[in-house]
Amino acid sequence: MLWLLVMTLPCLGRSVPVTPGPSSGRGLVGIVGGCDVSARSYPWQVSLRFYNRTVGRWIHFCGGSLIHPQWVLTAAHCVEWKSLQASAIRVQVGQLRLYDHDKLTKVSKIVQHPDYNQILSAEGGADIALLRLQAPVSLSHHVQVVSLPPASLRVPEGKMCWVTGWGSVTFHSPLPPPYHLQEVEVPVVGNQVCNLHYRKLANATKPIKDDMLCAGSEGQDSCQGDSGGALVCLWKCSWVQVGVVSWGHKCALPDFPGVYTRVTSYVSWILQYVPLSPGP
Repeated sequence: MLWLLVMTLPCLGRSVPVTPGPSSGRGLVGIVGGCDVSARSYPWQVSLRFYNRTVGRWIHFCGGSLIHPQWVLTAAHCVEWKSLQASAIRVQVGQLRLYDHDKLTKVSKIVQHPDYNQILSAEGGADIALLRLQAPVSLSHHVQVVSLPPASLRVPEGKMCWVTGWGSVTFHSPLPPPYHLQEVEVPVVGNQVCNLHYRKLANATKPIKDDMLCAGSEGQDSCQGDSGGALVCLWKCSWVQVGVVSWGHKCALPDFPGVYTRVTSYVSWILQYVPLSPGP
């Protein structure tokens, strides 16, 4: 049931030629029902990479978002492997097509939320992590930070938001070459309604926790390989990140929207590490 979310975009999307991340055993997730992203639309989108010795290059395994020139926000399940060290990850910023003139940035620190439970994984909640880059990246038209929401923000049911990624375009169908970043517009689904649907699959009365947010509809969703990426909504004329791609049941099914980490639940935690100012 759990997958590393990959987005599904409106115009068909992505098949990622990946070997799953270090010994996770869980599928990566991607965008379903999406379209190619135009230049500079989502300049905060990043690709997380690990080195695949078989193919001899750094391979995409999760998404993330640039929230500061030196900090990336992603999902904890993307970096949950016990043996994973910061030196084993690279970050690519400012790219629309995967592997197109890569210029990778090293990671100096991984910060998982202390409440994240590796046994329960994303379904246990607190599926959020921060990556500190070895050096700040240069901001430009193609590389920008995304705004965090105020902790008090309540995202209304039915609000239309956007998710992006290089994940699968349908369940187990990777994004095909040239691996163009996908985007899809998804409606926010209230936790009460989302719980009613997910109870059919889970042995819990409340599978959708308070720190989770649901979004998606039939044919429009994030999917394997999209995990860690941003769900953004327009708020007061600015784009703010309200969710982190976390988990879900397959992709783009009518009664099972994607499940995201609710960023407003963790703004205070993020600000313990990430400076408010744009400087490092």
